[in-house]
This record gives sequence, C-alpha cells and structure tokens, in this order.
Amino acid sequence: MDRNKIIFISLIGLVLSFIICYAVFVMDDDGKAETVLTQTDVPELKDGQKEYGSKLEAINDLKEVRESNAPSIYDESLLDSTGTFDPLHRQKERQQIVDSIYRNGRIDYGSGTATDTGTNYNNNGQQNSREEGRPSLPDFPKAHNAFFEVSEKPGTKTVDGMAAKTDSFIMVEVNGEQTVRNDERLELRLAEDALINGETVPRNSLVYGFASFKANRVSVHITNIDNRAVDLKAFDLMDGNEGIYIKNSVRAEATGEVIDDIVQDINIPGVPQIGGIKQVFRRNNRNVRATIYNQYQLILKPSL
Repeated sequence: MDRNKIIFISLIGLVLSFIICYAVFVMDDDGKAETVLTQTDVPELKDGQKEYGSKLEAINDLKEVRESNAPSIYDESLLDSTGTFDPLHRQKERQQIVDSIYRNGRIDYGSGTATDTGTNYNNNGQQNSREEGRPSLPDFPKAHNAFFEVSEKPGTKTVDGMAAKTDSFIMVEVNGEQTVRNDERLELRLAEDALINGETVPRNSLVYGFASFKANRVSVHITNIDNRAVDLKAFDLMDGNEGIYIKNSVRAEATGEVIDDIVQDINIPGVPQIGGIKQVFRRNNRNVRATIYNQYQLILKPSL
C-alpha cells in the first residue's frame, strides 16, 4: 500500500478510538450520577458503653482530673482575699493587728507597758466604769482638720475689714511692647499666682492699669483684677520707686511747665484768639507718649 494511505487510515483509527473512549467515560459518569442514596452508613462502635449497677460505682470509676494552673508571677503572701496583688498587703495586715490591739486597750502606748483590761478600782475601793479604765484616745477628726487647715498667708491685707485677703506684693510683667499716652490703658500679666480678695488668681492672668506721666516716671494705677475691685499701684522692681522709669520723659513735664507759663503770659483779657492758641498748646502736651518694653517687671502694692 501507499505510505500516504497508511498514515491516513491510522489517523482515522485514532480519531474513532478517541470518540469511543470518550463516549464510554461520559456514560459511566451519568450512571453514577443517577444512583440515589437510600441509607447513610453509620460507623459501628467497637467498644460498648460500660454499664454500672449503682451511681456509687460510676462515681468511683471516674478518673481524677487534676487542674493545671500556671504558677503565679506574684508572691502569694502579697495577694489579698480577692486574689488581687497588693504590695502593701503585709503592712496592712500588721496595721490591722495593731489597730485591733489598740482598740481593745491591751497596750498603753504612752508608757510602753501592757494595761489591765479587767475591772479597775479607785482609792476608796469602788469599782470604776469600763470607760474610765481605758486610755483616752486622741480626737482624730480635730487633729485631721487642724493638720489640713489653711493658715493665713503672711503679707496679706484686709480689704474693708472683711475676711477677704489680698497679697501685699504682686509680681507682674508688661505683656508685650506698648506705647501709651496719658490716661491710656497698659496691659500687664501676673508673673505668679496671686491672692486677690480671698481668691487665687492664676499666673499669666491679664491685668489692666491706666498710665499717667510724671518726671521721668510713668505711674500705673490698677482698680480691677479679674473682676475683683482693688486699689493698687505699680512700683519699679529695679529701683523700688512708684511708677516705671522712662529716660528723658522729663521733657514732657518741662514742656507742660513752659506751656503753662506761656499761656499765663499771653492770656490777655479782651483778646479772644488767645483761647484758641491755649487749646493748641494743651493739645500738643497731650500727644506726649512713652514706650514700655516687653516683660518689664513691676510690683503691685496697695495704695497708701
């Protein structure tokens, strides 16, 4: 036969054999899928359940199950009755024992000797009461209140004879660089906590005063701190004098004195325009200003 025919017949045979095998495989799967499960197999128990004649036999036959607890990381002597760790547990137990002995009156802590808890008799042979035989206990509530009682702070001043107190020295600082004129407001802040009218005002609270000019000084008057009426004046921390030292501010006073002299000299009766000149001079006097630097320290004291 021709070689080509042999190859062709072989290919046809392979295709037919593949089709036949595939058909047989599919038919086997369909047959298995159609099978219906009628009863589920249950595994058989190899060992039957042991029967007992009474409950006592069953209980005795129970195997003891031991609890496996992890060891505690704390000392068991430092655990209280609830199982809570308390490092002061031993000290508390000793304190309870001492307190119980003290309540029973078995020890006289004043003399360091034991006292008789039995019946006591006086010099006349009469029986004393049980309360008289016990040592007198200190008044703990009174001692507690006396210990925590707030003592009067030194350097306080009574306001209008009332119980309210105000510190006689209050440290303040200028809150930022400020340029003020006469009767203008100067902003300060407390450098430390202060007692004002019996109440504590915290540090860094704002305090406002009003400036007025003197020779080389700027006086500051404070009438209110945190909505509490006061009457305080500012004193320079460096020299201790009233007001803030301002260099060359004496020119303001000199200018004012010269202006007053000039006004008095030119205030001639019958010349109406002199009044306008007088107002011009006074207006220039009001324009005098002073610059106060940041964190300039002052002391507030009551007005004398």
